[in-house]
Amino acid sequence: MKRVSIVGGGIIGLCTAYYLAKEGFEVTVFDQSPMDDGCSYGNAGMIVPSHIIPLAQPGMIAQGIKWMFDSQSPFYVKPRLDANLMKWGLQFYKHANEKHVANAMPALRDLSLLSKELYQDFARENNSFFYEEKGLLMLYKTDKTAHEMFHEGREAEKLGLKVDYLSAAAVAKLENGTKTDILGGIHYKGDAHLYPQKFMQFIKEELKRLKVEIHSGTTVQDFTFDHHKITKIVTDKGIFATDEVVLAAGSWSPSLAKKLGISVSILPGKGYSFTLKDQDHKPSIPSILCEGKVAVTPMNNDIRFGGTMEITHTGDTKINKNRLQGIINSINEFYPDMQVGMPENKDTWFGFRPCTPSGMPIITRAKKVVNLTFATGHAMMGLSLAPATGKIITEIISGKTTSVDTKMFQL
Repeated sequence: MKRVSIVGGGIIGLCTAYYLAKEGFEVTVFDQSPMDDGCSYGNAGMIVPSHIIPLAQPGMIAQGIKWMFDSQSPFYVKPRLDANLMKWGLQFYKHANEKHVANAMPALRDLSLLSKELYQDFARENNSFFYEEKGLLMLYKTDKTAHEMFHEGREAEKLGLKVDYLSAAAVAKLENGTKTDILGGIHYKGDAHLYPQKFMQFIKEELKRLKVEIHSGTTVQDFTFDHHKITKIVTDKGIFATDEVVLAAGSWSPSLAKKLGISVSILPGKGYSFTLKDQDHKPSIPSILCEGKVAVTPMNNDIRFGGTMEITHTGDTKINKNRLQGIINSINEFYPDMQVGMPENKDTWFGFRPCTPSGMPIITRAKKVVNLTFATGHAMMGLSLAPATGKIITEIISGKTTSVDTKMFQL
């Protein structure tokens, strides 16, 4: 039985561990954290086949420059003299074109639809994580945003996704949980959502049942090689022999890949969220408040709000109140009856989403190291794409044909 070591215990790593264990591999997971926080826990919980356009797209650079001068804007690149940032920025610029977007859209659609099917399988087994299929509302307040949303909706329809174009009155009829102050909305009917913490609890129980060995609070320090092959994982808690390695360490993947002599261009995109507990009066359908890029997700009796994308570094652990205020302003503008206030620091989550300059995840075999596979760079789509990523990584390691084409997910 082959031994597979997964470096990274977020949702990508744990879903990968699940499918590998189901395939009969002996699986060990290593993570430097206690595995009770991070992007896998604080995200918006959305499964979004609608999100077919990558971050690297035409117009994003010009818009990003405008947002740089607004302390409450949803997107920000933290300026600093850093070679990795300059390299990332140049690659982002090269990818921000129509050809890249045209190639990316069907690839992201296929990966997302596979993930949704796999989430449905999980929910049929045990829906302790409140999986629901209510779709996603893209809510907007201006004609300019309406034009952009209609364009994206038509592109999604071309790829077979179900889309409704709604007036403010039609949105009010559909969204009966609270009042909305909007011009209109786009309803992506095939999207779904769940409660992230509950899913992480569920998948950990599944891994325990499958006898997956998990080493939390364990830092991978180095790797032992023999003929371009990793033979051992060196950690601060001991050395572990291995036959295969999956690198699924999110924003920390580049530093680990560097130990293997491989350059990976990923920068952390810092995001915030907070959750209001036991809310009787709340939106009933997951939404994106388009002008502010704020995600809104009902999670059983709770409601979660999240947003911002600050391209920064993993040492940036300060809560930026201006960014948080931008999220709150959007909520109160779109939902005038809610009147949400600034959460306390202890109730504010932040995490680092691993962003590639292409806006595409990396799901591929390494070229220089024969038994290394990458599962990283999913940005804001980690939860949405995790089961499909885990299944594809298992197929790659097993030598099987992958369920979807992976040519757009190369390093």
